[in-house]
Amino acid sequence: MNWLRCGVFASFTAVAICLYAAAPTSHSGKYILYVGTYTEEGSQSKGIYAYNYDGNKQQITPVGLAAETTNPSWVAFHPNGRFLYAVNEVGNYKGQSGSATNGGLSAFAIDRATGKLTFLNEVATYGADPCYLIVDSTGKYVVVANYTGGNLVVFRIREDGSLGAASDVLLHSGHGTDPKRQRGPHVHSVDLSPDNRFAYVDDLGLNQLLVYKFDSVKGSLVGNVTRPVDFDPGAGPRHFALHPSGKFAYVISEMGSTVTAFSRNPDTGVLQSLQTISTLPKDFNGEKEAAEIEVHPSGEFLYASNRGDGNSIAVFAIDANKGALTPVEYMPTLGKTPRSFAVDPTGKLLFVANRASNNIVIFHIDVKTGHLKPTGKILDVPSPVCLNFLKVE
Repeated sequence: MNWLRCGVFASFTAVAICLYAAAPTSHSGKYILYVGTYTEEGSQSKGIYAYNYDGNKQQITPVGLAAETTNPSWVAFHPNGRFLYAVNEVGNYKGQSGSATNGGLSAFAIDRATGKLTFLNEVATYGADPCYLIVDSTGKYVVVANYTGGNLVVFRIREDGSLGAASDVLLHSGHGTDPKRQRGPHVHSVDLSPDNRFAYVDDLGLNQLLVYKFDSVKGSLVGNVTRPVDFDPGAGPRHFALHPSGKFAYVISEMGSTVTAFSRNPDTGVLQSLQTISTLPKDFNGEKEAAEIEVHPSGEFLYASNRGDGNSIAVFAIDANKGALTPVEYMPTLGKTPRSFAVDPTGKLLFVANRASNNIVIFHIDVKTGHLKPTGKILDVPSPVCLNFLKVE
């Protein structure tokens, strides 16, 4: 048994970017690019920042500080585009200490004309260091992954966009093989299927991908759809990406620096492993530490980031019939520690957040080959983490 149900009680020069790109609603238009950050000691960031982004002209202009909040390392939108939710990746929510430490989850109203955010409320997350969240397609629930807490929590969303009580808490238990990083569960991400029926959960500590049914009426995660998917010992699954066809899925493993490809049954949610491939060149012998993964909107290419000594974006071609991956290139990110990246809504640009070198490097995507080429545009921003595009026109 690897889970346990629990009872639930009722200034702009400092910018860091959280590169998470929502699925594009079209190939052009105008967007607000919301930027999550780390505001920890040593960072000049104050919270969530925003940019205006013109998808037709591929131009980006700063809005400034949208809202002040602590360590908003992952952000997501309500389906109606009026609200934004951010994890507060801490283990001492409002000064808590001891065994019952929690992170935070904050809700904001979006001014679509100015990009500014108005704080609504915040709640403790029933676990420390929340690092990922997703809003379900009904707009009634937010699902949060607590990394240090090793659990998943579902929160209700009120009609005014604020956060209500938790409707479910699901604890993982067990461990992986790595004595330092896998001594217990570390839930790193949770993604819902497009039909809102299944939750795909990467647990770095358990070294497993778990698939749950999501009950959008009760706001709960129901049992395992299938036996948990095991990865190579010490791999450390981190993030999940679904192919636009829904037939394939991909998981990047942080510690092993690999991508595992799966076939997916859209009716049952079940995954079958197809292939595991390195995100690094064959002759690489430095420190391994992978981070982000994203499928190009065309479904033809997959991108994966390497931190550690790699500092690169791995590009793969996707077999349209089999879902298998073939290496295309390994592009240096022109900076250090690419924490995350995002393909812009047009599918023509890729933004890479180099956290340790405090910059965002923008690459052109060759939509025929998947190859990357530096555009020469670099944004000087400290400690980049996560990014999300909201379409406004």
